Amino acid sequence: MSIFAIIMISLLGFVLVALGFFILVAVSSFSFSLSGKSLAKKFAKNNTIINSEKYKIDHTWWDKHPQQEFSITAEDGITLYAHFVEGKDKDKLAILVHGYGGYYKDLNSQANIFLRRGFSVLAVECRAHGKSGGKTVGMGWQDRLDIKAWIDFMLQRNANYQIVLFGQSMGATAVCNTLGLTLPPQVKCAISDCAFDNIYRQFYFVSKGSLKLLAKPTLNILYIYLKRAKNFDIKQADTCAMLKRSTVPVLFIHGKADQFVPVEMCYRLSGSVPEERRSVLLVEGAGHIESFGVDSAGYTKAVNSFLRKNNL
Repeated sequence: MSIFAIIMISLLGFVLVALGFFILVAVSSFSFSLSGKSLAKKFAKNNTIINSEKYKIDHTWWDKHPQQEFSITAEDGITLYAHFVEGKDKDKLAILVHGYGGYYKDLNSQANIFLRRGFSVLAVECRAHGKSGGKTVGMGWQDRLDIKAWIDFMLQRNANYQIVLFGQSMGATAVCNTLGLTLPPQVKCAISDCAFDNIYRQFYFVSKGSLKLLAKPTLNILYIYLKRAKNFDIKQADTCAMLKRSTVPVLFIHGKADQFVPVEMCYRLSGSVPEERRSVLLVEGAGHIESFGVDSAGYTKAVNSFLRKNNL
């Protein structure tokens, strides 16, 4: 065998090994973080359960209120579910969106604030969460179209609804992304509780602590895989850009001690909304999704004040 042939076979072997490594890292990263059955989702859910008292989460709250379960078909054909609690004012509606690995029942404290103000509450189950379909977690980007579908669905039931959107963590990012779409005038305002401003940047922030120098190359492999195999560009999912398209007032809430979604992201997001349309609540000593638990009185006051300011 000639030297040239040996070199070519060696190069081919190297390419095949490199390709195999790429595929292994890509599929493993996707399975761990974004698949419907991802381990990271389970870790997030378990963490919420363990710290439910700190977060003031009480799933039994929902059992005390009569509910209706609704379902719709998303743009890509999957079935989405949501849970409706009717309030005293039939023309006010709050649409609530939970976080990554979360559950609609995690938002009992926020639902209670709205219900006390007379709002009806629609708590959605994000794609690849709960009963909703989907094999890929939307990370607040694909979910924006789902929220728009829920808005349209609810307005078909009552065209007089005055709607406020509320989201927490990934759900808050989804709400902010939704604001960049063309929305009906019935959507009056939105509340974002500890949103991240970009999926790629958020993944890098979370992964660099454990993966160190491997964080960037691993994330770039996942990025290429998502873009090519799933048609999901996590760099283009720019929440600040979506907010700049919006004309809707937004209340941004964030814990100053958030070690998962840094408070700097809140500054970037709120800075994308003109001063006359933005309100900001930063809670001292609050970690991720801890703002209500740390200062429930201040949190409730800020939400109610924001709603009054927008005639809700």
